Amino acid sequence: MAKNIYVGNLAWSVGDDDLRDLFQEFGEVLSARVIEDRETGRSRGFGFVEMEDNGALEAIDALNGSVHGGRNLKVNEARPRERRPRY
Repeated sequence: MAKNIYVGNLAWSVGDDDLRDLFQEFGEVLSARVIEDRETGRSRGFGFVEMEDNGALEAIDALNGSVHGGRNLKVNEARPRERRPRY
C-alpha cells in the first residue's frame, strides 16, 4: 500500500522532478507534485510525494528537518484535508 507524504518549507525553485529526485533514494516514487498557486502558477512552498510504505517511513525519518535548497524541510505523513465551510 502507498503512503502520501507532505513536504513543507520547500524553496520556491523546487519543482516536481526535484521533489521526485529527493525521495527516490528511499524507494519507488509513485508521484511527486509541488503545489502551485492557481492564479500565478508559482510554487506555494509545499508538495506531496506518494511512495510505497516501506520507503515512505524511511524517507520521512531521514528528510524531516533536513536542509534542502537552504531551507529546513518539514516532512510527515499527509493527513486528509479538513473540510472548510463555504460562505
